[in-house]
Amino acid sequence: MTDAANPCPVTGVFARLARDRGGNTLAMIAAAIAPLMAMVGGAVDMSRSYLAQARLQQACDAGVLAARKRMGSQAAVTGEVPQATGEIGQRFFNVNFRDGAYGSTERRFTMSLEDDFGISGAASIKLPTTIMRLFGFEELPIAVACSAQINFSNTDVMMVLDTTGSMAQTNPGDSASRISVLRSTVRDFYAQLAAASGPGTRIRYGFVPYSTNVNVGSLLDDSWVVNQWTYQSRTLATTLTSTGTTTYNANWQTISGTVTSEPYQTYPATYRAPTSETGSASYSCDTPAPASTATTTTTLISTTTEPFAGPPAGTRTIRHYRQIIDGVSYSISRSGTTCRITKSTYAALTREYDQITDPVNHTSSQWLYQPVTLDVTNWRNDAAGCMEERDTYPITNYEDVDLSRALDLDIDLVPTATDPRTQWRPMYPGIVYARAMRWNGTGSFSKAPVTTTEDYVNPGAGGFAACPARARKLGTMTAAQVDSYLNTLTPAGNTYHDIGMIWGGRLLSPSGLFAEENGDVDPGRPTARHMIFLTDGVTDALDLSYGTYGVEPLDARRWDGTQPQSLNQTVENRFAVACAEVKKRNITVWIVGFGTSLNPVMRSCAGEGRYFEANNADELTATFATIVKNLSKLRIER
Repeated sequence: MTDAANPCPVTGVFARLARDRGGNTLAMIAAAIAPLMAMVGGAVDMSRSYLAQARLQQACDAGVLAARKRMGSQAAVTGEVPQATGEIGQRFFNVNFRDGAYGSTERRFTMSLEDDFGISGAASIKLPTTIMRLFGFEELPIAVACSAQINFSNTDVMMVLDTTGSMAQTNPGDSASRISVLRSTVRDFYAQLAAASGPGTRIRYGFVPYSTNVNVGSLLDDSWVVNQWTYQSRTLATTLTSTGTTTYNANWQTISGTVTSEPYQTYPATYRAPTSETGSASYSCDTPAPASTATTTTTLISTTTEPFAGPPAGTRTIRHYRQIIDGVSYSISRSGTTCRITKSTYAALTREYDQITDPVNHTSSQWLYQPVTLDVTNWRNDAAGCMEERDTYPITNYEDVDLSRALDLDIDLVPTATDPRTQWRPMYPGIVYARAMRWNGTGSFSKAPVTTTEDYVNPGAGGFAACPARARKLGTMTAAQVDSYLNTLTPAGNTYHDIGMIWGGRLLSPSGLFAEENGDVDPGRPTARHMIFLTDGVTDALDLSYGTYGVEPLDARRWDGTQPQSLNQTVENRFAVACAEVKKRNITVWIVGFGTSLNPVMRSCAGEGRYFEANNADELTATFATIVKNLSKLRIER
């Protein structure tokens, strides 16, 4: 029976259901499941893509860094990229992002060489999706770019270059002399650094050519040089005059007969290398000529005398001779590297001539050899620029050097105008004599004065007081300026390594003579300081030399021959002390032996990995390229 007041009782059930919220949650979840899956899937796939992109970027960076390092800096000079550059870059990329990493496909990596010799790279992959493929996104393309360049911080480079006589020699296998190879190598070194330096980077160069001494006068203030100095010299004691004779032949006349000359033979001259640092190469004709068959008969025809007006007045004696030559003779001459033998045939060649004897005055000078004190205030005009060192002492304990006495080894000490001990002294080779050494090699050194008519050895005239090309303090230079400077280098003199190290340190130090110029230009970019020390020989000091410590056996400032150490050992020990002082200034020392082996002192000075031995031009070029690599820093650019 139906209730008239409630005609549809089911309606109440649906109303209660409509008011019940418990079923709505299921419906909402069902409606949101698809967007949620898309969000989660996107997050998962994007996370994978970020990981893959980061790894791909690392691989790209590794590839261009390896390629740029392999290419080095020589490409800036030769214009040629080493063949293995691309291969090595690809190899490093492949190792850092392996094929199929993260499920990727279509891995690609390309590199290109830029105008500034940087290497740019581009890498790409396709990364398959996992969940997002349900929504139509099957893969994600990923691409990165990278670039590597060799760059320098602000850098000061001091070239300390051996320009002794042996640099004129040519190493086996080379076609140019050592000095020519050095010039070419330094030019290439400059080009490599110039190519690698970035905008805003300051690279300065300085040069210290050294041999028996260094030429630094043009770099010194007037107040750094003494006003007077004492030299091992001589003064005229008296003039001696005596009378004698002189004889000479004159008035040749051909009377009869003939002589004919013709080429007989040619052959290459024998090359003779220098026997010392101060010597020079020569050629000789060692193959003798055939024996001569010519005979010469000389007959006195007459003797006459006549008054000679002089001075001195006296009698002239004239002897008239007849000479007859018959037969064949041979003579040898040399033109360059070719020897020539000439054959001369004489057919009763008859000549007459006068032999004349005249009175003559012979004048000789008697010299007092002794130390002489001179005014040297005009040294800039009178001297070449090489300097004698300031005060020092003979060191017996090199583990405990007193720099308050060895002022030459205190590389930062600025001279005091009122203290001659701290000042330098100009060299005057023309007035210095090695008392009492004779030119024939006899004699001995005498600290005591000597009065004599003999001419003792003048080191300047004997080639024992070489003053090399002017040193150049640090400054920016163009390629043309570098080239012009290198052309001033001339081989001469003996090998004194210590004075090269001392002045190289003085000109490079940020806290010494040129502190205002050598300090860091930017506190945020400290200057890197490097000394490149090149030599082609072992220490070769000579007691006869007039050098930076005067005539050593006579001036006895650091050595006089009475110490247990030789002069060479003294030079090397002081080199070691100077090197240690240089490195205290945070200067990196590189030492290169060119055509020679480096001794333990030099190897210890540079330290492991910073000394090199190059036997020829190619090895020297490779050595300097290695130094450039070590001076530079590889940089990733983005």
